[in-house]
Amino acid sequence: MVNYSLSKLKNKANRPGPLLIAGPCSAETEDQVLLTAQGLQSLGQVDYFRAGVWKPRTRPNSFEGNGEIALPWLKRVQDEFNLPVMVEIASADHLERCLKYGIKAVWIGARTTVNPFTVQEIADALKGTDIPVLIKNPINPDLKLWIGAIERIAGAGVKEIAAIHRGFQSYDNTVYRYAPKWDIAIELMTEMPDLQVICDPSHITGKRSMIAETSQKAMDLGMHGLMIETHPDPDKAWSDASQQITPQRLTEIWSELRIRNHSSDDPVFSTELDRLRSMIDSIDEELLEGIAKRMRLIERVGNYKRDNNITIFQPQRLSEIRETRTNFGKKLKLEEEFIRKILKDLHDESIRFQTEILYSSKSAKQAE
Repeated sequence: MVNYSLSKLKNKANRPGPLLIAGPCSAETEDQVLLTAQGLQSLGQVDYFRAGVWKPRTRPNSFEGNGEIALPWLKRVQDEFNLPVMVEIASADHLERCLKYGIKAVWIGARTTVNPFTVQEIADALKGTDIPVLIKNPINPDLKLWIGAIERIAGAGVKEIAAIHRGFQSYDNTVYRYAPKWDIAIELMTEMPDLQVICDPSHITGKRSMIAETSQKAMDLGMHGLMIETHPDPDKAWSDASQQITPQRLTEIWSELRIRNHSSDDPVFSTELDRLRSMIDSIDEELLEGIAKRMRLIERVGNYKRDNNITIFQPQRLSEIRETRTNFGKKLKLEEEFIRKILKDLHDESIRFQTEILYSSKSAKQAE
């Protein structure tokens, strides 16, 4: 559990509701940057203007950003459109250049978060500054690595910190560019309840057609804002064209979002919610008691297999369990994928426990 005292990123003019961070994937030209800022200013809801200046690309010979040349353009956005600018940094040198041009906030990208040495160098450079820092999840699904990066930045004395959920690399077949793995983001919010978590639906989806529904999902889960890539002419963008939208489309998505409350002061609601949760608590206890009974039987099975020199893993038995339990669960209106996840965890624990029985017996005999 992280115990650092974290301040909230400030909404523009302290308006209510979630944060909105928008702007192009890359700062391509001065005209493109200013045209985007003009479109976003008219929306009146944007809290930070985002733009990539240094672009860590997967392969060479693709556009890797304009570097420091673009920072004066972004300073114009702040000065002329009253939009605080946020830039991705991947090194202490990047941070120093952003501070030189008065950039208002920075974020640490997914490819940088994976390297604790680099994050620590950035943290050391942040000491004595008051610039807000956002930290994207590492590209691989590693919650501890994500929390570790947050801890390093907080340890430097930075107070305004937020996390950005941008999805994770996955080799499974998925409709997403980066699998959202919402459970990891939820676990982060559980571990760090004072931390704001911003969703980046542009990177999660990789396609503009899914940004609206993914944004709503983030709001339904209680996330604190959105980072959405916005471009005046997305199809002609120099990087990640398929996941960028126009300022007009952003206006439509934002206006259609349903923002849900995190809590309610209605005593009737609270009483009924407590009653339902109490019933769930009782059922959870029954489930755990049932699992404990199952494990006691697994122990007897493991001993019996050991005494009769039978292998721990029995493929036919596993197939039988999957088929019968899945069919039974479907009759109870449970999702098949959910049933399979539960069965996998139960079977994995069964194999682990039986293996422990087998090897503890071998160790005892060797000791004799």
